[in-house]
Amino acid sequence: MLPRPLIRFLIVLALALPVTAAFAQEPCSDLAECQGALGLPQSVLDAYPKPNVNTLPIDDSLVYDRLYRKIHGPVNITDAPGGNVVETLGAGFTYVTVNSLNGDWAEIDRGEWVPAANLTDDVVISRYSGIRLPDETLPYPVAWTMKHLRPASVPGGEDDPNNPFMYRYTLVNLYTFVEVDGKRWYQVGPGQWIHQFNVAKVTPIAKPEGIETHKWVAVDLYEQTLVAYEDDKPVFSTLVSSGLKDWPTNEGLFNVYLRYERTTMSGAEQAADFYSLQEVPWTMYFDGDIALHGTYWHDGFGYRHSHGCVNMSITDAHWLYEWSADEFDYSIPNDLGMNVYVYSSGAYDN
Repeated sequence: MLPRPLIRFLIVLALALPVTAAFAQEPCSDLAECQGALGLPQSVLDAYPKPNVNTLPIDDSLVYDRLYRKIHGPVNITDAPGGNVVETLGAGFTYVTVNSLNGDWAEIDRGEWVPAANLTDDVVISRYSGIRLPDETLPYPVAWTMKHLRPASVPGGEDDPNNPFMYRYTLVNLYTFVEVDGKRWYQVGPGQWIHQFNVAKVTPIAKPEGIETHKWVAVDLYEQTLVAYEDDKPVFSTLVSSGLKDWPTNEGLFNVYLRYERTTMSGAEQAADFYSLQEVPWTMYFDGDIALHGTYWHDGFGYRHSHGCVNMSITDAHWLYEWSADEFDYSIPNDLGMNVYVYSSGAYDN
């Protein structure tokens, strides 16, 4: 008789398999042996080796149209190189746009200068972008790997040096899964298994009650993904970075009520977590001062990172801004744009 943990392990796998994928499973004597034999067969994997999606192309003229730099504060802002102090910027998380350089001085806004020594080198902007989804339903869920890794050869195993190396943000099919110690391990290839914490899964949902706009987006705080819809049809998905534990992004149903191609964001004045961000691109406010927007200051998409806003890459934010533009009419006073539905498909471990 098989031990109870193994029976439960096999039952979970059976429930996870697509109904069209049936294959013989020989009896095995222990859990390790069974783990090595689990998963969809090579013939099934060969029939659908990679996700049928298209990654948004990177437009370098859009991504690199500004020079962004971080300020080592505090710093005095003057009205000319070496001129009169007009403002003092405190220490904090501060990024600026450099318009021009004049000797040892940098212009960060029209008529505002700071010592160039207080600036870092140019910020390295993320070249990550999301995916356009096909008209047909995908046969398997799609996910991005969240770190550089080599998949384990068995569920619950260590990275296998014989498996192919996968860079962070690699797109994979999640063919099936098994549970080990209460956590899912997804099969992403032949003898290739990845822990659920190391992938971010695209999770389309049914249209929630209360959605009023043709175009709308759903933000999954657990997977840290966004899916854009046209009525019931998912058309686009990407990784995001929502609010950190102390500054959570609120769940609920909202509407975009204000849009800016570029805007300054700042907060927590006089506090340890003070931040000031110049020219935040492709910004759409939907919940008070919480917005969807492009992000040039980090490449941590797929992980919580913000003071409540939903961070996206510049490429993705621009696409979403343009795609949703026809849901907002500036000629109508107090018009509301597309719906934004924020929810969580799971709960973070403590």
